[in-house]
Amino acid sequence: MIKGSCLCGNVTYEISGEVGDIVHCHCVTCRKAHGAAFSSVASVPLANFRLSGAGELSQFESSPGKVRHFCANCGTQIYAKREGTQHIILRLGSLDDDISSKEIGHIWTSQKANWYEINSPLLEHLEFE
Repeated sequence: MIKGSCLCGNVTYEISGEVGDIVHCHCVTCRKAHGAAFSSVASVPLANFRLSGAGELSQFESSPGKVRHFCANCGTQIYAKREGTQHIILRLGSLDDDISSKEIGHIWTSQKANWYEINSPLLEHLEFE
């Protein structure tokens, strides 16, 4: 079981099974939502994700059909969900445990912060592919 939580501890989760490959997203909405150069994310099947404290979550539709879920108290981004999918987009900064997932690339580098240089052998994609 892989565990995670928000900064204040009001929202916790458990993942049964593996976490998908890791992608670093440089889109404007991820940068603004996280206050950072990029957001590290991975896919988790809905069936493997158990959330506690869901009543403490707020949500925001950051782009059509994509809703971000975050702790209303401390602001920690927990996950995002796209309409019509059977997985969540887990915000890896909320993990409490280590995972064995591997980084596979950077996406939306066309919107990358100009003050950050990617210094990585990972594949870079101008958009989400």
